[in-house]
Order: sequence, then structure tokens, then C-alpha cells
Amino acid sequence: MAKGYWMTRHKQFRKAKEAVLHAGEYAFMGRKLRKRDFRQLWIIRMNAALRELGMKYSIFINKLKINKIELDRKILSQIAVEHPGIFKKVVERAK
Repeated sequence: MAKGYWMTRHKQFRKAKEAVLHAGEYAFMGRKLRKRDFRQLWIIRMNAALRELGMKYSIFINKLKINKIELDRKILSQIAVEHPGIFKKVVERAK
């Protein structure tokens, strides 16, 4: 498990075991943080596109829920980046 580690983390059993345990903790934490980071990225992208159209993110999400438009943040941010015209139509529909 400690293959590729340097110095005592590779040679001494106790240090190697400790390094592998910590690596597992960091990997677990990273999997949780990745979800949070991507959600933040999607929100930032959408907010930037919405500001150009004169709307705030929080108001837009509220309008989507009121109008029962069920698109998630990932899809909305992709549309905002790749297809601004379609995103503008979604925003107009939400108003």
C-alpha cells in the first residue's frame, strides 16, 4: 500500500501504516469536498451569467421553484456557459 512513498514512510512498517491510514482519510475527505467544490463552481457560473441578464442567483432559483422548472444547477451552469441564448430563454421563462 505504501509503494511510491519516500524515506521512512516506505521502509518502516509503522510509519508506512500511518501514512496509508492518513492517505485514506484525505481521500475520503477529498471525495466529500469535491461535491461541495463543484456545486460552488456551478453556482458561481450561473450567478455570473445571471448578472449579465440583470438577475440575482437567489431570485432565479426561487422563480424556478415557483414555476416548477426542474433543472439542476449542473445542467443550468452548463447551459449558461455553452449555450447563452438558451440560458436567456430559461431565465425569461422563469420570470
